[in-house]
Amino acid sequence: MRKRYGMLLLTVSLASHAGDWGKFDIEFEEAKPWNELQAQMPGTPKSENLVRIDIGPAVSHHYFVDKTSISSGSDGVVRYSVIVKAAGGAQTVNFEGMRCASGEWKLYAFGRPDGAWVRNKYARWSAIKDRETAGYHRELFYHYYCTVDGPGDMKVIDKALRQGGVRRGD
Repeated sequence: MRKRYGMLLLTVSLASHAGDWGKFDIEFEEAKPWNELQAQMPGTPKSENLVRIDIGPAVSHHYFVDKTSISSGSDGVVRYSVIVKAAGGAQTVNFEGMRCASGEWKLYAFGRPDGAWVRNKYARWSAIKDRETAGYHRELFYHYYCTVDGPGDMKVIDKALRQGGVRRGD
């Protein structure tokens, strides 16, 4: 009789909490929709604010970020200006965003020689490719903006810029 009474109590106890388990599953299954903030164009990059990003010896281009343009939004996107100087002398200036949670980047605008920005009408999020050995997006993602020390954390980003990347200057 005692055995049956104990089993009955266990069954009643589990049954009374069964409704709670359903709510628990729903809370994890229902992801809140992500909303991207409207990107505000930064000022024109100035040479005294540029920080070189070392991609490695196999790359002939030089990559720089304008440290004054870097921001980390409440939407989880790190926005920044990047300057690519080709070995032949050509220069490209872009305003981009990097979404740490999804491993994606987006080109918001192109810089013009007169310092103005032209919005990218076809802007879309693209995956950052891990196997891209010469990709600056991969370097910025793993060693500067979206690190294990704090994705999109401005203190970590500032330190990484001073040290040449997280874990490289320690």
